[in-house]
Amino acid sequence: GGISADRYVVAAGGNPGWWSDIVGDGRAIDTRHCRVLAIDWISSADLGGDALAVGSEDQADAIAAVLDLLGEARASAYVGASYGAMVGLAFAARHPQRLGRLVAIAGAHRAHPLSVAIRNIQREVVRFARAHGDTASGLDLARRLAMTTYRGEREFAERCADAPQLVDGRYHFAEEGWLGAAGARFAQRFSAERFLALSESIDLHAVAPQDVRVPTTLIGFSSDRVVPLADLCELQLNLGAAAQLHVIDTRYGHDGFLKEPAQVGALLREALVEH
Repeated sequence: GGISADRYVVAAGGNPGWWSDIVGDGRAIDTRHCRVLAIDWISSADLGGDALAVGSEDQADAIAAVLDLLGEARASAYVGASYGAMVGLAFAARHPQRLGRLVAIAGAHRAHPLSVAIRNIQREVVRFARAHGDTASGLDLARRLAMTTYRGEREFAERCADAPQLVDGRYHFAEEGWLGAAGARFAQRFSAERFLALSESIDLHAVAPQDVRVPTTLIGFSSDRVVPLADLCELQLNLGAAAQLHVIDTRYGHDGFLKEPAQVGALLREALVEH
């Protein structure tokens, strides 16, 4: 998943699981028939030494190391969404002999420059807030800004149709409540250091498409403004192995991988049927 995802793909240890609609008994990734490996993303601090940044290739190598520890020479498939798709592309390029199929959802071979620009602003907000002793507010605002790119125009229009309300001497807009709640939740569970490292890792991501020589399924979303469909088309055309590109029409933008389990699940079942 994205940079805020963790190893709890399904419910475990009191954690509800961030992709339980997709992974589990009888789900598209059916745990009755396969074993699922997920990791917490590492940050630059986890690399030790003088590491200045963590890259998608570092995450890919970490997954390979876990497979080594488990005594697994090869994974049947890798399924990744958003940042996870970037890591999947890096894994396929660096460890092709260890992978049967790649499914990359809403992630391309590089970050789009407009998305890089927006994330740069998010990081500057967090750094500014941290320097002034209010890191939580910085993380809150960075997440609010991110949400404006994660979701599509249609959802904003439907969610935020109410007229502004005059409260305590100023107008409050419908968008504020929704974005504010998302920002507050994020600030409670994420550290500034981890956010800065993983956000930068997205922008440093670069994989030569021709180096990906594993059969690949790409899934994109019609309203995704973080990973434009043009980037996925470019990736498909230049991959070093056979690749299919599926486009899901959704109002949820980049977050379609979380909000469209039926459509995503159907494509996953198709892609994984031979694995």
